[in-house]
Amino acid sequence: MFSRNKAINQLGEMKKGIVKMRLAAQDWGSPFQTLISIALSARTRDETTILVCEKLFKRFPTPESLSKATISEVEEIIKPVNFFQNKSKNIILCSKKIVKEFGGKIPKTIEKMIELPGVGRKTANVFLSECGSDAIGVDTHVTYISNYLGWVNSEKAEIIERTLKELFPKEKWSEVNPTLVRFGKTHTSKTEKNKLLDQIKSIK
Repeated sequence: MFSRNKAINQLGEMKKGIVKMRLAAQDWGSPFQTLISIALSARTRDETTILVCEKLFKRFPTPESLSKATISEVEEIIKPVNFFQNKSKNIILCSKKIVKEFGGKIPKTIEKMIELPGVGRKTANVFLSECGSDAIGVDTHVTYISNYLGWVNSEKAEIIERTLKELFPKEKWSEVNPTLVRFGKTHTSKTEKNKLLDQIKSIK
């Protein structure tokens, strides 16, 4: 079993060298906008997602308004994000379900959230974490770094999530994803990233 104190110290060390940057999940006007921005950010750079969402929310700021949008209207706005055609369908269907089944509010449990079209476990966890719940969203940065450091030994998101929740105390869960994502985005060269991770590995 990996040492909890060692993992906490390594997480703290990672925070020291990262650039402060806005991530796609942050600084939106409502929980609905936060959720849609996270869903659109999958396989897309945060910088691109933020610009696209600013345009999208000027036109469709609420689940009610987005639920009435046509696919072609949404596609035209979100075209810069990867898989924009699928995502356009999903966010409209997601908005309709939020309005019809949840009274326009985002459900606050992961079980209910993953019933929403286009919302997987990672999106739900990042959302819950951003909204003040204790959760760990597992993306490519979290997968790579937590495996490299030996915190986990799996490529499966649910196993990584479960292992990290056992490793870190609950009050640290919401720090894991944004710290590892910012670390990965600060150090984009794989050689540089691995060199720094090797140094972090040696921390007791």
